[in-house]
Amino acid sequence: MSNLVDDYKQAFLNEQKKRIAAEQLLSDKSQVLVAINNELNKKVNELSLYQNMLVQTEKMASIGTLCTSVAHEINNPLSYVINNIESLQYVSPLLSKSLFYNEQFLNGQLSPSQLKAVLNELFKQYELAWQGNEIHSQLNESIDGLKRIKQIVHNLLNLSQFAHNHNKQFIDLSDAARSAVNVLEGQLKYCEIKTDFDKVPLVWGELSSINQIFIELLLNAQQACAHDLEKGAIIEVSVFEKNQGVCIKIKDNGCGMDESTQTRLFEPFFTTKKAQYALGMGMTVVNFMLQDHLGNIEINSTLGTGTTICCWLPLKEEESFTMSL
Repeated sequence: MSNLVDDYKQAFLNEQKKRIAAEQLLSDKSQVLVAINNELNKKVNELSLYQNMLVQTEKMASIGTLCTSVAHEINNPLSYVINNIESLQYVSPLLSKSLFYNEQFLNGQLSPSQLKAVLNELFKQYELAWQGNEIHSQLNESIDGLKRIKQIVHNLLNLSQFAHNHNKQFIDLSDAARSAVNVLEGQLKYCEIKTDFDKVPLVWGELSSINQIFIELLLNAQQACAHDLEKGAIIEVSVFEKNQGVCIKIKDNGCGMDESTQTRLFEPFFTTKKAQYALGMGMTVVNFMLQDHLGNIEINSTLGTGTTICCWLPLKEEESFTMSL
């Protein structure tokens, strides 16, 4: 009987020792797992930070492209507005003195002969002003130029939120498309732009990201067409409802892409453009932003023929509604 008790006691002690060892092993593994999880969370946060930095870098590159385009667009009308104003400055003393002498004549302070004399004197002093006086046309040109500048600034302001607005809201993709086409008018001036914007439901998203998508796709289409402008560059931009969402379709008749390029299209830092013109992050950012909006992208491209890109964004089921255009 004593041997049986001793055996039972020994078995119990052995089992207890194994249980304590297992609990210690579990505790050690749990601590290691916690440490690994903390490190993983740290890496995820770092990756998210780097991803946001890359997105911001691409956005800033796009802003630089826009600023260059807008600067050229503003510079042309601004130049002839300045020239016309300088010309009017030369004429201004003649106009002021002429009005002054005419007022004196009407008030009886000058006789007809005196008026004629002072006008002859003005003619001698401002002979070129008399001969080149085109005030009416210069004013009209200046007004047209200033209106053009105002429109350019207006278009840029409509799109300015893409640099700093990070709040989600209901967005009309047709309006966003119009703003993007308008603000890139200078970049797209050598292309025939065909648009087809349906009355579509609003999508829930970040306006800055949506605008960035349009900017990237339109600039890519323009650069693809720039390889052969002689055949006539055509870019088609359309927005329409499809499958409980809204589609953005941008089609060009540019150089197109081979299968190898299409396979690597969303690869970070991959680019077929000259290094000084691109970071190779444009389509990577577009794909990231679409995924962030639970959307997707489809690409159909033929080398030498052109490319069609369709971006699909889902509707927010519980709150989707349509805005009147």
